Amino acid sequence: MHRVTARNASSCASPEKTVVDSWQAVLLIAGLVAVALNQRPALVAVGPLTAQLRAETGMGASATSLLTTLPLLCFGVFALLAPVLGRRIGLDGTLAVALTVLTAGIALRLVPSVAALFVGSAVAGAGIAISNVLLPGVIKRDFPDHTGLAMGMYSLLLNGGAALASGATVPLGTLLHTGWRTTLALWGLLAIAAMVFWVPRALRSQQVDNRTETRVPIRVWRSRLAWAVAGYMALQSLVYYALIAWLPTVLKDAGLSESRAGFMAAVMSTFGIGASFVVPVIATKIDNQRPLVLVSAMAFLLGLAGLLAAPVAGVWAWMVLLGIGQGAGIGLALTLFVLRSTTSSAAAQLSGMAQTVGYLVAATGPLTVGVLHDITRGWTLPVAALIAALAALLTVGWVAAANRTVENDPR
Repeated sequence: MHRVTARNASSCASPEKTVVDSWQAVLLIAGLVAVALNQRPALVAVGPLTAQLRAETGMGASATSLLTTLPLLCFGVFALLAPVLGRRIGLDGTLAVALTVLTAGIALRLVPSVAALFVGSAVAGAGIAISNVLLPGVIKRDFPDHTGLAMGMYSLLLNGGAALASGATVPLGTLLHTGWRTTLALWGLLAIAAMVFWVPRALRSQQVDNRTETRVPIRVWRSRLAWAVAGYMALQSLVYYALIAWLPTVLKDAGLSESRAGFMAAVMSTFGIGASFVVPVIATKIDNQRPLVLVSAMAFLLGLAGLLAAPVAGVWAWMVLLGIGQGAGIGLALTLFVLRSTTSSAAAQLSGMAQTVGYLVAATGPLTVGVLHDITRGWTLPVAALIAALAALLTVGWVAAANRTVENDPR
């Protein structure tokens, strides 16, 4: 298996070998970029098209909410399957399968049926869940000397893909004069592009060292460290998805116009993209990551407290802080899969366990905030509940950031 390391590059014996290795490195990086960009658009693109979707199908608000929650649940359920497939057919082969499943799910939503829309979204969610889990393992295997930079790029592309789909879906449909089904399907072209890069790599790869490495699974479900990593993933995701779902409404109820509220939510996402790139790079250069846990929790805390105290007057400051909190949170959570393991196999298993727990817990965030808002007819208690979650986030993050690995963690 070819690995992209400075050591490999410097030890090449001939110019021809250097050229070949360089070309393989370019293809590998392009493939990882393409896969990472596919982790959110197929799902995020549904949100901007909700009005068109409801007008044509007659779906109510509850059904529409289920449509956006279903893939998140699939993230949790199918994350369990990814490490098993990775051990049996290799990381590269499993990623090729995941991209195929994603493409099939996107295509299925073209069928003029509400049932097909739900099934297609679930299938797409399954494909994304599997690639979500395995990408940290691939990065640990192929970029051992540049893990921080590679994880930073992955996290940036993850958030950037979501922002791209959020901002470009409606303009794309308008430009091409397509209906909402076809507009959703257009994001399948991105998945096909990723397959063009990754399927040939999977066919070439024999996965010799990966299969040898993965014969003995790590018992991550019995590891206290793994549960701490999973708890951190879960709680930062819960706060993030609750904000994604309700922040524009909170700001609108505070007095901002609908367009202004949406713009400020985009500001939060923009700063989140920057933080999600920087934090993994820093995380790999320090012995433990507790300062970064503190940065994320405090940024979240100050942003949420600001929403309660002066939601309109300080809205720019609160959006910047919330963006830093969520970007640092997801960037660190993903990087912990790599830092708290010693092999690509263990990274994939830890990633699968943590994302299973994380996304199943995160799926309760938007619902809990909505229920609390319905009960109190205000936003004080819902926001206070998110602030309370930060205490638990800081606690589990403190344990997860300790400098040890799941292989050596006492059970």
